[in-house]
Amino acid sequence: MVAFSLTFPATAWGLEGFGPWSLVAVRSVLAAVIAGGCLLALRVPLPARRHWAGLAVVAAGVVLGFPMLTTLALQTSTTAHAAVVVGLLPLTTALFSSLRTGSRPSRTFWAAALAGAAAVVAFTVQQSGGALTTADLYLFGALLICAAGYTEGGRLAGAMPGWQVIGWALVLCLPLTVPVAAVALTAEPVHLTAHSVTGLLWVAAGSQFLGLIVWYRGMASIGIPKASQLQLAQPLLTLFWSVFLLGEHLPLAAPLTAVAVLVCIAVTQRARG
Repeated sequence: MVAFSLTFPATAWGLEGFGPWSLVAVRSVLAAVIAGGCLLALRVPLPARRHWAGLAVVAAGVVLGFPMLTTLALQTSTTAHAAVVVGLLPLTTALFSSLRTGSRPSRTFWAAALAGAAAVVAFTVQQSGGALTTADLYLFGALLICAAGYTEGGRLAGAMPGWQVIGWALVLCLPLTVPVAAVALTAEPVHLTAHSVTGLLWVAAGSQFLGLIVWYRGMASIGIPKASQLQLAQPLLTLFWSVFLLGEHLPLAAPLTAVAVLVCIAVTQRARG
């Protein structure tokens, strides 16, 4: 969660020097180079044929879809607002998990998860003046596609190490991300600064690879539904970084909503399936 909580602030820094398409494509290429180097160094064999469809879902959701949609959203949305909206990710991940793996969390689990989701939706509508913005639509789309990627990655992590799941998903995207990065870097302006380079390096190495390694391992250990609810802590951490690193001014509703969904963590973690 610490690694993921820095994703939005790092993306905001990256957008200071890169266009959205450049930032997402280059971060994916850099992460794939790191992952590919590890796979080659350890002589990891290719995944079994039955796993490639699942890896494609991880690639579409976690490597491409979520980074692209959230980066587009952060062009007009604050990181604090985006962080609270993404508080819905645990619920969407639990829903996808139930459909994909057949898990059946308890009624208490669902009640707590829905309460956290309701708090996030209320915050979003209130902050948007009663109507959803384009950035909100990007964020909600990102939630759905990322939940699918998390669920499939968590399932695959039961068959192979978590770092190999995200590693192969990143490598799988190279035929697309390399040409997109080349075109985007020529089409969008690039201004290298300390912030933009630091932001790019973090989202590539920290968010896109290292964070997902331990995340998928955790999901395989304690189960997808319960692991997903730990992500309710992410908005609070991101709110802290948005103030500390970006100097954003938080509306009172932001920390209150984040605390409300954080309370749901204790309930969902105590609820048994």
